[in-house]
Amino acid sequence: MRTTAIIVAAGRGTRAGGALPKQWQDLRGAPVIAHTIRAFAGHVDDIVLVLHGDDLHRAATLGLRAVAGGDTRDASVQAGLAALAADPPDYVLIHDAARPLVSADLIARVKGALATHTGAAPALPVTDALWTGTDDLVTGTQDRAGLYRAQTPQGFHYGAILAAHAAFAGQAADDVAVARAAGLDVAIVAGDADNLKITQPDDFARAAKLMGRDMDIRTGNGFDVHRFGDGDHVMLCGVAIPHSRGLQGHSDADVGLHTITDAIYGALARGDIGQHFPPSDPQWKACESHVFLRHAVELAANMGFTITHIDCTLICEFPKIGPHADAMRARVADITGLDPDRISVKATTSERLGFTGRGEGIAAMATATLVKS
Repeated sequence: MRTTAIIVAAGRGTRAGGALPKQWQDLRGAPVIAHTIRAFAGHVDDIVLVLHGDDLHRAATLGLRAVAGGDTRDASVQAGLAALAADPPDYVLIHDAARPLVSADLIARVKGALATHTGAAPALPVTDALWTGTDDLVTGTQDRAGLYRAQTPQGFHYGAILAAHAAFAGQAADDVAVARAAGLDVAIVAGDADNLKITQPDDFARAAKLMGRDMDIRTGNGFDVHRFGDGDHVMLCGVAIPHSRGLQGHSDADVGLHTITDAIYGALARGDIGQHFPPSDPQWKACESHVFLRHAVELAANMGFTITHIDCTLICEFPKIGPHADAMRARVADITGLDPDRISVKATTSERLGFTGRGEGIAAMATATLVKS
């Protein structure tokens, strides 16, 4: 059964404070919505974003299909459902972008329940005593038996929820209310206390603390060497630098990008550049090294990791690196999608000792830090 996640992010989220809507605010180095998307990656067949019209330009940075939402949540969900009509999935999981800590187990529980029910949604039973009150005074109690705290993702058979939304009049608190109004059965699956919805300013700190509890932080190192040969320039960290000699190698011999690529592979425990792009394979001859680095970045993302920092040191007597360092940082940022402030490119000499000191070639070493939460 093909499943699509509709991530609803068209609201403005003013109660959360901040200069940006909450889904675009930073949470441990990435926008809230980026964490939410990452939570679904690999667990559904497709993801569609429903964004405010003013935010559609941001979709390009996320690499996903996006549609403009409406003035209400149910109108936004309808927009997401309509976007799937040309190639409808079997199931849809409708999720709030402001719930970035949704777990793979929770997603699986909702999907599993759809095998026997038209709808399914996670919830937590209410365990606290419930009061009624007026003017800050308790006026009575409320029986909590049979009461649940609703969560998302809320899953449905696509055709059924599409028809339910089309027939619904007025506004609904969530998609379960729309489904029930259409007479659909909705199974309750076990929710997750960590699947919080960011609503108030303090919720960002709560979410960050929960994410840090299970964070996987990895560091990888890379080292590479290329000798000088004939040529009129060297490629270093994606920048062509005029020089009386060139670097020799099977590809474009960019010792900086090769080293950074190996550092990322190392952090992932996925071998080295030669295993992924064997020099014995003629298709990689003279290949531009950004191809290798982009592959490493994509592999990291597919494994659920965010690259948070890259530090590369070039070891050579010449050419001089300082005048080109900013351009190198910008190029590495462009290739990896990182902010330039998270990339360091610097140089040192070997005090005229060894092969670099004799001007026979250039060496490089790099460290990459990756985080999965």
